[in-house]
Amino acid sequence: LAGTRIICDRKFLLECKNSPAARTPPCCLPQTPGVTSLAQSSLVKLEELKERNESQEAMPGEQPRAAVPA
Repeated sequence: LAGTRIICDRKFLLECKNSPAARTPPCCLPQTPGVTSLAQSSLVKLEELKERNESQEAMPGEQPRAAVPA
């Protein structure tokens, strides 16, 4: 049950963070909704929030009401 331990220093790891390879997803990565890409329901929710924000910006005279606790 012995394994191989890989030891990297902090400077090397920080340099890897800025590498162009670290910023691009692998070409053979499968598209799994909710894991490697946004879930379809998340995309719909994001679109609804965007539309709501745009409609609120279009009506500058109205102030959003705070919910009153019951």
